Amino acid sequence: MQSLTIYEIAEKAGVSASTVSRVINNYPYVNKITRAKVLKILSDNNYIQNDTARSLVTQNSKMIGILIADIRTTHHTDGVYYIEQEFSKNGYSCLIYNTGTNPVEQVKYIQLLSQRKVEAVVLMGSIYQNESVQNAIMVNLPSIPVAICNGYLDGPNIYGVIADEKNGVIDCMQLLAKKGRKNYAFITNHFTPSNYQKLAGFRKGFSQFVQEGKFVVIESGDSVKEVQDATVKLFQDQPDTDAIVFAEDFLAIVGLHALAELKIAVPERVAVIGINNSRYAEISNPALTSLNNMLYDTSLIAVRNLLEVLKGSRVNKKIMICPEIVERAST
Repeated sequence: MQSLTIYEIAEKAGVSASTVSRVINNYPYVNKITRAKVLKILSDNNYIQNDTARSLVTQNSKMIGILIADIRTTHHTDGVYYIEQEFSKNGYSCLIYNTGTNPVEQVKYIQLLSQRKVEAVVLMGSIYQNESVQNAIMVNLPSIPVAICNGYLDGPNIYGVIADEKNGVIDCMQLLAKKGRKNYAFITNHFTPSNYQKLAGFRKGFSQFVQEGKFVVIESGDSVKEVQDATVKLFQDQPDTDAIVFAEDFLAIVGLHALAELKIAVPERVAVIGINNSRYAEISNPALTSLNNMLYDTSLIAVRNLLEVLKGSRVNKKIMICPEIVERAST
């Protein structure tokens, strides 16, 4: 009987659980001394892999698991659509689960996928870029390839495709500065790893391109009313604001409605930029300038990487994609 967990083995060896998983699954690029140390501890403690369970998981089910935090988030559901369509073309079916944002719940769905005989897993968004999910993959899906769209976790079987949103937002700030904007706001609904990268780009772009002026950072909340209220309060507190970068197009479009109610002209008085380049950016009034973080490309690269791994090929563990600004009437 297995007497120790992978975490206890890792603690005894003084390494991470992911390193133990690499040794167990005979992955390369583990230091020889570390590998020998881990193998000795595994042997001394009668650690036995459950090969029966492993074979059940890795049989050719032609099933792919897709996890999405909030199925109401249009940007991510568009990505799920691209992913499902691409896998379907290659003879696979997809299980799609709505996990929520709580890491505890996310772990439960990873455990569920380990019971569903999936051959590969896609995680939609940087919200899965947390230690709980990383450990759950190492324990429950140690030999199943996992791709993260716009995120990355360290693990021998984890592959990340990331949009360089930090530098993308820096480009947005350069665009606004060239148009003479001085007083900026960054508005986000909540802070995910992706949104922290956007904020980092906002701050760096401000320091790099804005000679005189100021900025404010606002966390609004998710609801339409919260975003509207945050936009209204911004102009109560900072009436000289003349440029706003919203962390997502949805927030920006709500912000445009609030500005219209305040009778603040866009872009004459305030320039507005969103992020995602969603289909709604084209039909908003005015049409929304948006940072295209290349969702379609990111989704297809994630699928194609997983298909190559399933064929036994090696692919890059981490791929970075450069976003591009799509300028419309709001700037």
